[in-house]
Amino acid sequence: MKLTILIGALILLSVSAFMGETQLDIQKILDPDAIEYLLFWDLRAPRVVVAFSSGAILALGGLVFQAVFRNSLTTPFTLGVSSGATLATAFGIIFLPASLVAFSSIFSFFGAFSTVLLLFLFARVLNTMQTGSLLLIGIALSFFYSAALMVLYYISDLQQSYSIIRFTMGSLNVVGFTHVYAVIAAAFLLLGVTLRYKHELRLILTSYDNAFLKGIEIKKINLILLFFVSISVGVSVSVVGPIGFVGLVIPHVIKLIYKQSSDKLILPVFFYGGVFLVLCDLIARNLGTVSEIPIGVVTSFVGGPFFIYLIGKRKNSNG
Repeated sequence: MKLTILIGALILLSVSAFMGETQLDIQKILDPDAIEYLLFWDLRAPRVVVAFSSGAILALGGLVFQAVFRNSLTTPFTLGVSSGATLATAFGIIFLPASLVAFSSIFSFFGAFSTVLLLFLFARVLNTMQTGSLLLIGIALSFFYSAALMVLYYISDLQQSYSIIRFTMGSLNVVGFTHVYAVIAAAFLLLGVTLRYKHELRLILTSYDNAFLKGIEIKKINLILLFFVSISVGVSVSVVGPIGFVGLVIPHVIKLIYKQSSDKLILPVFFYGGVFLVLCDLIARNLGTVSEIPIGVVTSFVGGPFFIYLIGKRKNSNG
């Protein structure tokens, strides 16, 4: 089963850039003067790469969050990173001059980054670095950001409101690789950091007492992992917007398939998180609708029923 899934995933990644409403003449994608060249290298290929990188970040971030917080329902957005990025982007859309609205995605990154700084600042002021306390602070920040976003909706005009809504639904519409490089770098930075601390992560998951006895600085490791997950998610959100559900469903699906400890699931979760978002994007842009369905909607529609099916299947096998 694992081999079949892997082969299917590799085939999907290989053909996804060639599939779309506009058929491509494969022989012309290397001809700079052909329209197929522009369509493939400026639209299709960057889209597949940013989808894979963003999905990998969200899925691996979900695995790390669930391990650090020991809560199977936490995701990379739990600490308010997504809400902070969305609020900052809405602020940019409303208050930037029309000629500079395209740069509002930069606000998204700084919104995510400032949320991480605020989180740790509040934790230090309140003299607590416990993961449970950080989780509660993150939830409080999310509620505050949501309220502030409602205020911005209220003062925005029709066009601005539409732009904000489109951003919150997520979009993989990128042109060229200019913005894609940052997401690729963030994805592999997060992967490298997580692999670096996979031994410590396994010990922490086994037992805090056992990890402490083996000399593991639990608070330090948790904060490092949370910091890099939040920054990577911030970079992703700044380019493609907040895309939910990936960080929740993929770690659980991979655990059900591989049945191994979390430290051995880092690479599978990273890889299949990327594949899942590529699959959702392939569905979103091949439905024949007048306008493309937002990727965040597709991830929920595709992942939700499948996740429920797997949970039911596991319960039946255990029962």
